[in-house]
Amino acid sequence: MELRIMKIHNFSAGPCILPASVLSEAAQAVSNFNDSGLSLIEISHRSPEFVSVMEEARALVKELLNLPDRFDVLFLQGGASLGFLTAAYNFLPDGGRAAYIDTGTWANKAVKEAKNLGGIDVIGSSKDTNYNQIPDCGAVSKGSAYLHFTSNNTIFGTQFRETPATEVPLIADMSSDIFSKEFDANPFHLIYAGAQKNMGPAGTVMYAFDKEAAGKTNRNIPSYLDLEVHASKDSMFNTPAVFPVYVTMLTLRWIKALGGVKAMELRNSKKAKLMYGEIDRNALFKGHANEASRSTMNATFQLKDEAHAHAFDALWKGAGISGIKGHRSVGGYRASMYNALPEESVQVLVDVMKELERKA
Repeated sequence: MELRIMKIHNFSAGPCILPASVLSEAAQAVSNFNDSGLSLIEISHRSPEFVSVMEEARALVKELLNLPDRFDVLFLQGGASLGFLTAAYNFLPDGGRAAYIDTGTWANKAVKEAKNLGGIDVIGSSKDTNYNQIPDCGAVSKGSAYLHFTSNNTIFGTQFRETPATEVPLIADMSSDIFSKEFDANPFHLIYAGAQKNMGPAGTVMYAFDKEAAGKTNRNIPSYLDLEVHASKDSMFNTPAVFPVYVTMLTLRWIKALGGVKAMELRNSKKAKLMYGEIDRNALFKGHANEASRSTMNATFQLKDEAHAHAFDALWKGAGISGIKGHRSVGGYRASMYNALPEESVQVLVDVMKELERKA
């Protein structure tokens, strides 16, 4: 089998691959934004030109996620790491309790931050099996302010197939699978997601929150962590991350043009089927995540015999593949297959795996 380098196949877990058309338009904007003779990154964030970018990005989020009217959308900074604390500040009442599901590194960090503000009940965890599955969860107390979960886990390659069913409101960190599949936003009080995993470059985080549910914690919230403060300033309480918001807007336009989130879900399902089909078929490899919990975004897998590692590494590097080394918590390999990754790239990786089998 002849493996030809057509381009770099970017499987990076984040910052991630972006559509080529988005990169091209963003590059033009850096030198000359909208034929203004000025760079996007040197114009005022209060200028009509950038205000229209922010408003379009916010509107596209609402449209593509089919958010109810009661939701507002913000683009802030600090990543999901600050979101862990922001979520608790805005929705965990002073002296109250909330339920969390521990499915990996980022979910665990969300628990840690929320414990600074109230009582936290971890109702399910898969830590004892190195987070290779979505755990069975206990009942959520009706007294809980909300149930928090991390929808997709980049490090361990697991994902919630369905939104957790509960009587209490939901909060989710959707950093690594936002806009990858359809879901019903009605049960949520808050959805937040760092842009760099599936919708843009690093530097901004999207918050979609229920305006009717916010502001009822009976606590003093620092201004920058108060979602209502940001909403009152149309997501411009402070200078926003101009370039990341612009590139996110372009990416959301790209998603819409291809048919929206439903089209992304079909596209991602095909890639995941191709990738996992080879992991299961090829006797040299094994997957980390249990089949029922496998992520369509991040396929984690390992060689059954590390003696093949040198040959495999040489093959995938020679094929122009980048970013598939697994996280140190799991080892092995991780193929991140975000929206912008073409099926062609997955096929190249599958062909490399087949070539290793042939040569072994």
